[in-house]
Amino acid sequence: MTDAASQRPVALVTGASSGIGAACAMRLATDGFNVAIAYASNAGQANATAAVCQDRGAETITLQGDVAAKGVPQGLVIDTVERWGRLDVLVNNAGVTKFADPRDMDALEPEDFERIFAVNVTAAYEMSKAASKHLRQSPFASIVHVTSHSGVSGLGSSHAYAASKGAANTLALGLARALAPDIRVNVVCPGYVDTPWHTKGPKRPVENHREVFAAISPLQRLTTADDVAEAVSFFATGAKAITGAMLVIDGGTHLTIATPQTL
Repeated sequence: MTDAASQRPVALVTGASSGIGAACAMRLATDGFNVAIAYASNAGQANATAAVCQDRGAETITLQGDVAAKGVPQGLVIDTVERWGRLDVLVNNAGVTKFADPRDMDALEPEDFERIFAVNVTAAYEMSKAASKHLRQSPFASIVHVTSHSGVSGLGSSHAYAASKGAANTLALGLARALAPDIRVNVVCPGYVDTPWHTKGPKRPVENHREVFAAISPLQRLTTADDVAEAVSFFATGAKAITGAMLVIDGGTHLTIATPQTL
């Protein structure tokens, strides 16, 4: 670690191999952070994300692990702090779902709820708990949860997913109280984001999804991963007087309540 690198703040981003997480890692690298890129399984994509971050001046490490597994959140934090001696920002972005028709009450089993809540809620808590003692040493400590518009609207890829994102939102509110004044905790709630996530099982073809959501958006555009990363950057690097906020990022689609869309 060079002297210059040791002066850079450090961000740990979960689910950072692709999509929103990768965009967040890259944006924070541009903002002047060294970045720990945590991922579940795709080492190739994680390394590609790291390469882009390095091109933007950051030092990086890639850390593999299932955030829902016992001891993994603590290990990710320890490895990050051992690498750079500090932690300034945690982005809880890792998430899973099961695509299920909301009208089909047989589409989900209890184990689906258990797995989705384990990753989307419990792991965010464990990551925050493990990171908090190190974040308290930072002059601008910030935790950002990436949840979903589903946590506000109840719409989404499944009831289990929407319920988990609602729980993650209220978890962030509780953490914002508990960790103040040392650590700010905020939430970004994306709507439909144009990433490969939606190739995993939407009911309609992906191109049709894009057309539908662009058409109903008051801003007449799709939300991108970079749009979400911009908001994460705001909460991470600025927003000094903001904690416990939930920011919906969906091009205004939440305003179209007369024609709600499910994924």
